Amino acid sequence: MLLASYALIVLGGEKAQLRESIKYVLVNVFSSFVFLIGIAYLYGVLGTLNFAHLSIRIAEVGQPPILTTIAIIFLLVFSLKAGLLLYFWLPGSYGAPPMAIAALFGALLTKVGIYALFRVFTLLFYHEPGITHSLLGIMAILTMVGGSIGAVAYNDLRKIIAYNVVIAVGFILSGLAIFNATAIEGAIYYLVHDMIVKALLFLLVGATIYLSGTARLEQMSGMIRNYPLLGWLFFITMVSLAGIPPLSGFIGKVYVAQGAIEGSAFVLLATTLISSIFVLYSLLRIFRNVFWGETIISKDSMIPMKKE
Repeated sequence: MLLASYALIVLGGEKAQLRESIKYVLVNVFSSFVFLIGIAYLYGVLGTLNFAHLSIRIAEVGQPPILTTIAIIFLLVFSLKAGLLLYFWLPGSYGAPPMAIAALFGALLTKVGIYALFRVFTLLFYHEPGITHSLLGIMAILTMVGGSIGAVAYNDLRKIIAYNVVIAVGFILSGLAIFNATAIEGAIYYLVHDMIVKALLFLLVGATIYLSGTARLEQMSGMIRNYPLLGWLFFITMVSLAGIPPLSGFIGKVYVAQGAIEGSAFVLLATTLISSIFVLYSLLRIFRNVFWGETIISKDSMIPMKKE
């Protein structure tokens, strides 16, 4: 998947793409290198790499400090790949390529790291949750806070939706950090929901940028008059990502919130709820500024018109 993404991220050959692709490749090569080191240590300690055997052997020894250290190495590696806390590379890398490719990245690539974290920290390293899962919870909180700030700070549509990817990563992994059945069910449900709806969000924003000829929020206005289907599809996507009932995002967020209450993880509960408000606000800015107000785009020419 990484090799394929290296080729996809440079399609178009623009200067910004090449700059971000270098950053993207270096980050992933470094994380893969550390990943191999973690695998080597794990094999050296337990003598196997089969998941079933690893689970049994870790359960037998009760996860001593050396295995907890290896677990933290895996946490850092997969966090870097998923954009959890160490997401400095993500907004630029996901905002540089064409939006069809960015939609694929936003929907799938970060989810691979999230999937790996779920596999490793539910099947293997679950014996010391006070260390590993507490660290995971802190990272999830900081990720949601940073993603929320980024989502409302920028006026570039690409950056806004890229930071919404960051918020979703923190939210999904907060369910793993809470670590009870209800929260994990909600997080996995929301993971599947986010893959579909986040891809739709990227495609809708890509269509908006194509029609208006700009990605700047302040240079768009009134598009719903000529493109009502585009506007209302964006509205449905927005409320679904924010977790407004009865859409699919609501179900996942309710389960994660219920799991947080059951696990007395009230800081995570508050952060997830506040991050949902920031998701709604950041996308509502796009909906209000891009689709309402004075129409400054011609449907026939599909190029921006000057304001009178």
